[in-house]
Amino acid sequence: MQRLADSLGLPYYDLSGAQFTPELLSSIPPKTVRLHGSLPVAVDASTITVAMLDPLNQQTVEDLRFTTGKEISVILAPLSQIESLITNYYGTEQGSVDELLNQLAGEVSDSVGNSLDEEGLNAASSAPIVKYVNTVVAKAIQAQASDVHFEPFEKEFKIRYRVDGALYEMSPPPKRLALPVISRIKVMAGLNIAERRIPQDGRIQTTMAGRQVDLRVSTLPTQYGESVVLRVLDRSVVNLDLESLGMPDSIKDYISETIQKPHGIFIVTGPTGSGKTTTLYSCIRKINTIDVKILTVEDPVEYELEGIMQVQAHEGIGLTFGRALRAFLRQDPDRILVGETRDLETAQIAIQASLTGHLVLTSLHTNDAPGAVTRLIDMGVEPFLISATLEGVLGQRLIRKICTHCKPLRTYGKRACTNRPHRARYRRQVFLLRSRL
Repeated sequence: MQRLADSLGLPYYDLSGAQFTPELLSSIPPKTVRLHGSLPVAVDASTITVAMLDPLNQQTVEDLRFTTGKEISVILAPLSQIESLITNYYGTEQGSVDELLNQLAGEVSDSVGNSLDEEGLNAASSAPIVKYVNTVVAKAIQAQASDVHFEPFEKEFKIRYRVDGALYEMSPPPKRLALPVISRIKVMAGLNIAERRIPQDGRIQTTMAGRQVDLRVSTLPTQYGESVVLRVLDRSVVNLDLESLGMPDSIKDYISETIQKPHGIFIVTGPTGSGKTTTLYSCIRKINTIDVKILTVEDPVEYELEGIMQVQAHEGIGLTFGRALRAFLRQDPDRILVGETRDLETAQIAIQASLTGHLVLTSLHTNDAPGAVTRLIDMGVEPFLISATLEGVLGQRLIRKICTHCKPLRTYGKRACTNRPHRARYRRQVFLLRSRL
């Protein structure tokens, strides 16, 4: 850390013995401290000295300068110390959920949940609703959830997280908060909040603890209101390294050999949420060198990869997978990634690309690897073209892993985990294991 500080030209401090007075802690609002991962360590009349999780983020420095009205001096400190001190002195967003619900119960009337009148729109933009939605999202990101479900029913409004492939319900808010909460999410995603009859898709970009997190938003009209699902795309918890995906060595070696071929089609199959996109990203990242041009067409672009041209499909304006693939063939590519083969047109153009000296990587929704051939024939692809171009099919699923800290413990919960952050997850995995047995 000292060498890093010297190279960056920043002073380095060990915060283990630092003293934090109430005046110092109040120099930056708690929400801003948690949002940007910036801890004030000294303050005077004109300057605040801040230890940041991301000291190179100049946008954060500008935001702090605008919020506090003072100059910001950045120092370098151990990240573990910064995170621990922020939690100790400023708490977390999780602890305020019940308080927010109690506050919302008194501020939002029953009539708000019935119509999108002026009162309902005002409630959706009110400070408690905004803070509650931000808290739910922050809690999901901290729990490393892959999805957040907002589900209105006849008499209740459920919010559930998907963690490690299983859904877990959080404290349900009152039913009358369904419309303001969902309207707030649609505002953040740039969707039409007055349109509640058709599905809509959008995207939210937010910053949590100094890192950029994308949320993919999908709305679905149901009998009792709109159901909303947020797909959390946090690159900091996704390892796009083919060697670290947990595959058997024989399969990993075969994939590495296949993606190095000059032409052909490589297909990854599996159900929704089985990691197909992560595997494909890991493959193109492995073959992404300076002498290779890679083009991708996705819906949506989930993670931005350096040195790769990525295209967002948009069927509303006519930019389909097939149309993008036709344009790709005039862009002199070496490797092509198609997010999903959905129809005959896309499959035919992908085959044409593979026959003309390109390697095409794509995903397909089938139950297993052999089913990919049947699916392509069912689409209308000629069998002789499949045999001439198909180089490999990977069928994959996700399985749960026990935490490496808890693994040495005695089996099936006879000893409690001594590490508090791991305890709940360990017990949950033990319960799932018992139920399967």
